[in-house]
Amino acid sequence: MYLKKNIATSESGFIFNPTTGDSYSANPIAATILLKIKEGLSDESIKDYIKENYDVTTSQIEKDWDDFTNQLKAANLLEN
Repeated sequence: MYLKKNIATSESGFIFNPTTGDSYSANPIAATILLKIKEGLSDESIKDYIKENYDVTTSQIEKDWDDFTNQLKAANLLEN
């Protein structure tokens, strides 16, 4: 998964799409996921990082991952 190159993000969870002018705010875990995506980590590596650093079960991260990536797609923030 890759964010579009023009999408701006911050460590605090601010997301800005300069093409549309839309902005979003993400919770701390989502902000971490975005940072790891920008670092080029694979989906599985990011999920492993979240499981190791946050109190979350494997089933919960899978459900939340699907929800979050669907939101990113709906907001047109991901490369096709």
